[in-house]
Amino acid sequence: MTAPGTPERPLCVAIVGSGPSGFYAADALLKAPGLNARVDVFDRLPTPYGLVRGGVAPDHQKIKAVIAVYEKLALDPRVRFFGNVKLGRDVSVDDLRARYDQIVYAVGCESDRHMGIPGEDLKGSFSATEFVGWYNGHPDHRAREFDLSCEAAAVVGIGNVAIDVARILAQDPELLAKTDIAAHAVDALRQSRIKRIYLLGRRGPVQAAFSPKEIEELGEVRHADFVVRPDELALDEVSKAGLSDAEAKKNFEELTRISARGEGSKDRKILLRLCVSPVELIGRDGKVSAVKLERNSLEPDGKGSVKAKGTGQFETLEGVGLVFRSVGYRGIPVPGVPFDEKAGRIANDAGRVTDGARPVIGEYVVGWAKRGPSGLIGTNRADSVATVSNMLADLKDGKLPARDVDASLDATPKLLAAKNVRSITFAQWKELDKLELARGKGAGKIREKFTRVEDMLDALPAATRA
Repeated sequence: MTAPGTPERPLCVAIVGSGPSGFYAADALLKAPGLNARVDVFDRLPTPYGLVRGGVAPDHQKIKAVIAVYEKLALDPRVRFFGNVKLGRDVSVDDLRARYDQIVYAVGCESDRHMGIPGEDLKGSFSATEFVGWYNGHPDHRAREFDLSCEAAAVVGIGNVAIDVARILAQDPELLAKTDIAAHAVDALRQSRIKRIYLLGRRGPVQAAFSPKEIEELGEVRHADFVVRPDELALDEVSKAGLSDAEAKKNFEELTRISARGEGSKDRKILLRLCVSPVELIGRDGKVSAVKLERNSLEPDGKGSVKAKGTGQFETLEGVGLVFRSVGYRGIPVPGVPFDEKAGRIANDAGRVTDGARPVIGEYVVGWAKRGPSGLIGTNRADSVATVSNMLADLKDGKLPARDVDASLDATPKLLAAKNVRSITFAQWKELDKLELARGKGAGKIREKFTRVEDMLDALPAATRA
């Protein structure tokens, strides 16, 4: 029997998820010296690229340019794309095991963590994920409704996602209207009456998870002042030591510079608050109307950083009708795949999926589903390369599943046809891509996305004939 990975019998790999980590895993496999591989990439949506399409803010088009790299990979004859195919709904893990030597889960973290405070379930309280998906036209969230007629909004968390949410709320809708933002979002933002946007961080400026670039952009929003309180930039001794980190130092210097501007004179404000934690969302008639905060002090955590501890000093932010929590993400269990409930990700050891202490032979994980929600898009490259290195080591050591694999080219298409699953090829996605670009051009913007899966599928027959 011919060994997988040879010209006569390529190594057959299924990658579940077509975001950055999935494409970087495909790239590492295709570049592996002496390896002949065939890679099938699956996505539950008809559209590829994961959070680059559905998570990156519409006013960050330069970041989205990385799609060109993924497209080049997808057009490689050794790669196939099966869009609109969801693991657990359309195909099972056992279906993949019967057709692939190795499986890579690149499914990300599609859920979010909760604050666990009174009032969190009031109307007007959302995850940042919902809002980001809504303005990006993600099919999961496009039907959400956000009441932007309130006086103020609060974003809990000061990572890059939280910064994006605050910036979009404050940004000039006419500037956004020229991007690939969803049309329904622009229409709603044009009617927004929000004047104050609070950014709430439980620790100080040195521990903040945002990047210096994100802070700089907040200070450049055309119609809003970015306000930083000088008294909340005071550093404890541990935080002072943290300034040895170049990015933390740059963050602190930028915030100090911005704080010197004062309140500013613009009608709209982005108000950064540090060392505070929401302890209650206060409601009126079942809807958020205010946020109760507790002031924190910072104490050494014994690991070289600090932890926030409540001081018993409280204040209330009145007029807040929208709250977006951005306090962390967690994965959603995939049927048939071991899940670490405590960590909120697929159970693994250095990218090898584990079931208890035992490795699941032939199954791997990359990206956020592997390490948790950390890092930027580029972080996923090294992460995926590391997992693929373990895949290749296992192949070399003969650690492949002890089962017969149908490695024929038509094995998966036959399976999908038998299950009446309408999968989308990469060529069909490119037809949708052309239609979105044409719709955007007609509307004076970069792209007008299809925001419903059924609309994407309905558009394809006409696109194919074009």
